[in-house]
Amino acid sequence: MNRADVTEKILSAKRMKELSWEEIARKIGGASKIIVTAACMGQMRMTREQATKAARLFGLGKEETLLLQEVPYRGSLPQVPPTDLLIYRFYELVQVYGTTWKELIQEEFGDGIMSAIDFDMTMERQPDQKGDRVKIGMSGKFLAYKTY
Repeated sequence: MNRADVTEKILSAKRMKELSWEEIARKIGGASKIIVTAACMGQMRMTREQATKAARLFGLGKEETLLLQEVPYRGSLPQVPPTDLLIYRFYELVQVYGTTWKELIQEEFGDGIMSAIDFDMTMERQPDQKGDRVKIGMSGKFLAYKTY
């Protein structure tokens, strides 16, 4: 049994129960829809309480419940560059705007990085007459490089 197997089982149960990620996050609780979804997809860990609720919801066994609580191997895309078109668009954004983000962040904050650990993200549908838009907001703590 590995973490990818647990994700597949979760996705199968989600499909069979016809649940949305919003419903799943509400039933598991303790974190945002984004964090709960990331945990179900194997990119974040769950607390014992969350894993127990997820196990009941998805029909998981003891080993699968324990795997939900382990620190995951993050950033595990099956292929780089990604071939899924939606994920590829984010990759494309980094390729096109990555150097711009770097320049602007470092001009404003100095030499450092934006944390992906101390990080918040929001996602919402933004109505538009030409077709609804996806609005994603990201906020990460600035971590300055230190000299020693």
